[in-house]
Amino acid sequence: MTPTVYVINGPNLNLLGTREPEIYGRTTLADIEQLCRAAAQPHGFAIEFRQSNHEGELVNWIQEAAAKRAAGIVINAAGYSHTSIAILDAVAACAAPVIEVHITNIHAREDFRHTSHVSRVATAVICGFGPLGYALAISGLAAMTEREA
Repeated sequence: MTPTVYVINGPNLNLLGTREPEIYGRTTLADIEQLCRAAAQPHGFAIEFRQSNHEGELVNWIQEAAAKRAAGIVINAAGYSHTSIAILDAVAACAAPVIEVHITNIHAREDFRHTSHVSRVATAVICGFGPLGYALAISGLAAMTEREA
């Protein structure tokens, strides 16, 4: 059975490439999906790549990943990182490693972005590397799962 990594993206990430390109760049979410699939291939991971603007759907996917015993989750909860106790609780209940990713350095931005509820329970956090952060997260998950094997 091929181990699967869920890559879960939150609100407004469907607008990447056009939304505030001076902050987020011109890379689209489809480009990030291709990057994730390429990063997963050498590690033998399958990728389940998803995006939603709806908090409950993100929670359902985190629970699905846990129920299906995913190798891990890479999550960019976007604005929900800073507001969602429901996502925090879902991540906390997940036994798989969870890597939180942010395209920008949230600590160099507005004060309200400095605190992430997801970070409190994530296995690791990557921010400020742009889209490359997703590939770094997948490599990190591979290293973690090799250590556990």
